[in-house]
Amino acid sequence: MATTEDKLKERIKELTCLYEVSSIIVHADVDQMQETLNAIAFSLKKGFQYPSNTEISIETSLWSTITERTNEAICLEAPIQVFNKPNGMITAYLIGKSSFLKEEKQLLDSVAQKIGNLLERIEIQQNETSLKRQMERADRLGILGEITAGIAHELNTPLANILGFAELLKEDIASNESATEDLDKIIKNAIFSREVVKKLMFFACEMPQEMQALNMVPSIKGAVALLEASFKKAKVNYLIDIDDQELWLKADTIQITQIIFNLIINAIYFSPENGLVTITASQSDRSIILKIKDEGVGLSSEVLDKVFQPFFTTKPTGDGSGLGLSVVHGIVASHKGTITARNNKDKGATFTVMLPRS
Repeated sequence: MATTEDKLKERIKELTCLYEVSSIIVHADVDQMQETLNAIAFSLKKGFQYPSNTEISIETSLWSTITERTNEAICLEAPIQVFNKPNGMITAYLIGKSSFLKEEKQLLDSVAQKIGNLLERIEIQQNETSLKRQMERADRLGILGEITAGIAHELNTPLANILGFAELLKEDIASNESATEDLDKIIKNAIFSREVVKKLMFFACEMPQEMQALNMVPSIKGAVALLEASFKKAKVNYLIDIDDQELWLKADTIQITQIIFNLIINAIYFSPENGLVTITASQSDRSIILKIKDEGVGLSSEVLDKVFQPFFTTKPTGDGSGLGLSVVHGIVASHKGTITARNNKDKGATFTVMLPRS
């Protein structure tokens, strides 16, 4: 029979435990959550009637800890909820004793609620940070888009003149082989520059869209057919996996083709010899899903963060302008879709585009 003094001692232990746990949570940092849960578990253990016979396990969707693993024990559980949804469990294991105190269940529930509040706070902070970054990025892209549009317009006219006069001059000096070769280089570089300007204009949303009903299947097969020579030159294989013969959506045909081209060309570039590029297309009730998978070296965490930023490229100078994927991102966004990049489990990376069907 527990005396009044014994009961008072237990209440003091429980209150001390709650104070310690509250103090740990107040000073918790998202980067040290594992250490925070460890500290809570050991503090909670001291709040029970038989600390040396009690082990504590804390499991959440992201982190977990246990003071010591045990098989033969009776259990006491308290669910952890985040925004009124289950997110984990605190379990107390009692070894060699018959039962827990009623107050120990209340203690466990209180700590579970405090951990739930902590996880809610962390989620709110992360959402705020993410939103702030998105807003900052949107501001930067908006300013960059305005600058880019101005640059593109300024370059368009002189490039057109360079190409036009170079073609005329080529006709006049057709007999001069050396000069003709130099003119061909001028024309080739002017055409390359014009394509960069086109990408700049796509990025700046200066190219008008013509939205219409489009079956994406012929666009995919047509793009692969046109890139057949590129696959052969790079000694890269490809596989087309399309669920249906018709994948209809409302989109700009030219821009959708540009998405397909850019992603496949990117996959070819980063694929090793005899590597495989897999082009998958399917549909859900609301979306068309396009996946381009390669077997390259994959993407580092730094590249994953920046892969859709304009002018960012991992290609050597002269091999890429750093606009291809940012243009794709812009086109997808203008179609109210999403594009993501992730590393595959084995090797390479997969770019996934989801476009609304209407």
